[in-house]
Amino acid sequence: MEKKVYIQAKDLQVYQLARQLSGLAWKVYDALSWQEKKTMGDQFITSTDSIGANIIEGYGRFHYLDKIRFFYIARASFNESIYHWLDLLFERKKIKEEAYLAMNAIAKQLEIKLNNFIGATYNQYKKTKNEPR
Repeated sequence: MEKKVYIQAKDLQVYQLARQLSGLAWKVYDALSWQEKKTMGDQFITSTDSIGANIIEGYGRFHYLDKIRFFYIARASFNESIYHWLDLLFERKKIKEEAYLAMNAIAKQLEIKLNNFIGATYNQYKKTKNEPR
């Protein structure tokens, strides 16, 4: 009988990238003024932290479709964080180009991993649906 190997959530590359992105986001957030934190920083950090939180929550769910729902939420938080708040902070010159480029480099990897993670989870769901019971 084949022994199943379970990967802990913290060991998932997609989660590790989300945590790296979150770490950089907190450095950006800490450098903002009180007013900047209240107007856009709080939403930026909330959406960035939500990426990893939803990956973990989905990974802990039993049913594939429930997992995928949380992974979709993680992807939506990713889009909000990177394509809206990070770009807005950069356009308004609230962060340095170096920080912007560093976050985008991680985001590029994370976006691919997250989309692949969703696809792999969905494929596993389809595979189990087609198995004889």
